[in-house]
Amino acid sequence: MVRGRCDCGGVRFELPAVRDTVILCHCSQCRRISGHVWASTEAPFDSLTFIAGDSLRWYASSDRATRGFCATCGSSLFYRRNGAAGLAIAAGCLEDTTGMRIGKHIFVADKGDYYPRPEDAPAFDSR
Repeated sequence: MVRGRCDCGGVRFELPAVRDTVILCHCSQCRRISGHVWASTEAPFDSLTFIAGDSLRWYASSDRATRGFCATCGSSLFYRRNGAAGLAIAAGCLEDTTGMRIGKHIFVADKGDYYPRPEDAPAFDSR
């Protein structure tokens, strides 16, 4: 079982499995949300079980997606395209990331000027 949580523990969840690769998004919105680069894995939304979720809030971050975060500590936890079966889950909120690796970088054309173009995995200027 894979377990994850926000920093304060107000949102805790578990699910049977997540994708073993992590996508790093360099778009300006993800950089604002995360403070640098949004790193996420993915799983079916319906496979998620919330152990604690009273502080979980969702907001429409664009006309095509919503983001989930903890209203108490501010941890950015989820990204979900409208109508999608899958859910992007912040890799940093998972308790155990053993065996996970970077699969690709997306929206690299939007990256901040303060860091170099990534070379550790395939990099795409858009999705």
